[in-house]
Amino acid sequence: MKKIECIIQPYNLDVVAENLAVDGVVGMTVTEAKGFGVQKGFTRGETGSPGQYRFHPKMKVEMVVSDGDVETVVASLRKALEKGRVGQGKIFVSTVDDAVRTRTGERGEAAIK
Repeated sequence: MKKIECIIQPYNLDVVAENLAVDGVVGMTVTEAKGFGVQKGFTRGETGSPGQYRFHPKMKVEMVVSDGDVETVVASLRKALEKGRVGQGKIFVSTVDDAVRTRTGERGEAAIK
C-alpha cells in the first residue's frame, strides 16, 4: 500500500477531488495548510525594502491506495494540476506498512477498500 499526499492550491481542490472520484479513489482526507514552495513566501515592500515573509494558503490531500493504483492516481492528480504555473502542487508517495479498519478489524488492503 502507498500513501499519496498532494499539496495544492485551494482553488484546485474541486477538480482534484472530482478527478480522483472518477478514477476510483474511495477515500481521502483534506486538510487546510499553509506553506511555501519555489516562491519562498516573500513579498516585496513598497519602498524596495526586503518585504515580509508569509505562508501561502494550501490544501493537503491524502489517500492510501493499493500499490497497483499509484500510477493511475498520480496521473489523475497531474492531469488536474497541469497549469504550467509555479506553485500548482507537489505529490509525495510513501509506503504504508499496515492499515486497520477500526469497525471490523480488517487489516491491510482489505481495510482501504
